[in-house]
Amino acid sequence: MPAFWIELAFAAVLLAFALSWRRLAPLAEQFAERTSWCMVLLAILPVVLRLALLRTQPEPSPDVYDEFSHLLVADTLRHFRLANPSHALHQFFETFFVLQQPAYSSIYPIGQGLMLAFGRALFGNPWAGVILATAAFCSLCYWMLRAWVTPDWALLGGILAVMEFGPLCAWMNNYWGGAVAAAAGCLVFGSLPRLRDSRRTRDAVLLGIGLGVNLLTRPYESIFLLSSVVAFFLPRPWKFAKTLAVAAALALPFVGITLLQNKQVTGLWTTLPYTLSQYQYGVPASLTIQPNVVPHNELTPQQALDYKMQRAFHGEGTDTVGRFFERLEYRIRFYRFFLLAPLYLVLPFFLARLRERRFIWVAVTLALFALGVNLFPAFQEHYLAAVTCLFVLVSVVGLQRLSRIKAGHEAAQLIVLVCLAQFLFWYGLALSGGNKLIRENPRRAYVNRALAAASGQQLVFVRYSPQHIFQDEWVWNEADIDAARVVWARDLGSEENRKLLDYYPRRAVWLLEPDFNPPRLTAYGR
Repeated sequence: MPAFWIELAFAAVLLAFALSWRRLAPLAEQFAERTSWCMVLLAILPVVLRLALLRTQPEPSPDVYDEFSHLLVADTLRHFRLANPSHALHQFFETFFVLQQPAYSSIYPIGQGLMLAFGRALFGNPWAGVILATAAFCSLCYWMLRAWVTPDWALLGGILAVMEFGPLCAWMNNYWGGAVAAAAGCLVFGSLPRLRDSRRTRDAVLLGIGLGVNLLTRPYESIFLLSSVVAFFLPRPWKFAKTLAVAAALALPFVGITLLQNKQVTGLWTTLPYTLSQYQYGVPASLTIQPNVVPHNELTPQQALDYKMQRAFHGEGTDTVGRFFERLEYRIRFYRFFLLAPLYLVLPFFLARLRERRFIWVAVTLALFALGVNLFPAFQEHYLAAVTCLFVLVSVVGLQRLSRIKAGHEAAQLIVLVCLAQFLFWYGLALSGGNKLIRENPRRAYVNRALAAASGQQLVFVRYSPQHIFQDEWVWNEADIDAARVVWARDLGSEENRKLLDYYPRRAVWLLEPDFNPPRLTAYGR
């Protein structure tokens, strides 16, 4: 369908929605009271909307080393183990974010990989796990908001979550995730007010599960999540001793899984795979701007930002405190990921609610995560995933406060309508193929098609040119390397390569030179 007709159809939907707002509002308020039905709707909605895009926006193909590493976790779990035996010729399989010794394993915790494995087990496709995690987050976001605001505003928040973190969101269109930790955050932040009001065992159980799932997904950020929970109960912690004991008991199995994975991968109960990786390999430099080669006044705006970030990482010309705030200043721009643009207008109205202790706690929690994550030398939006629902809460509370002032009700409606228009515009572009949600790597697709056309088992030696960009990695393997149809190996020279050729005598052998355009894939003589 041409883009014109798609845009026209969405414009008609938007107009009909605006004209029927007053008649729809009472029905929406009645429906919002039905918690189970609302949760089902908000779980189904992002799934249906994303599947409707498959014609123009196919399922993602892994391309970034984080994605391959999480998929290795999923494949390892599929073999009912937390780590794989180190390969006899592991030197050929060295790659980013993967340990080769003392075990062959991803450096990541199992949370994201567990959802990918679940998707593969149920539907034969790991991306199904990504979709299910997004559905769970959107549904649980409404459930969390029910503990903070009235049902109608909670339903609105759930719909905002679908628009912001649903089918158009990067989290739903790659394999390195965000939605799993975001759903865990919903369980935590939805349980806390309920425990304060009623101290039911069920809510304590959900709190423990939320803390545990986040530990399996984002161990470092779990420190700040747990600190936030402690702060919530600080005034009178003894009143909640029993419920907190239940929550701790539910979180303990997740701690046990983390310790067991540490032992299986690193050989030590208390050493994380990520920590061992940093010890063995260090942290690869990701910035290449060299001011002694390129003068400051000749840097492009993006290069200037990159150089500023490099200074923040490595401390060139500044002290430790200066690095911290320089890094924070650089990263703050990425926080727009968590708010639709029109919702920035309601932030001042949320600030007006800071007279209430519970909203002071929300602001402090967001600040705690921002400052805590800023201690880490790298940054991605999913590092803040656990507090995603709090960003939605801030938006909803701001809208709610705005709607209570004179003429504010119409203003709040207008802001919501603009959010809907923004979502429909970009969704319409995605539906017509004009807005690409998936990172396409035609070079990798070209090689994969060529190997898929070959019969039997394959061995591919990857040879890089001296000008190779090191982040463009091609050596990725399955959990059971020897049983894989395609084995990817580093080219270590003809003498060393002979060891792998002798190890795999029956495989067809290829030489891949990915730095050619298109990549050069030729037969490798034995």
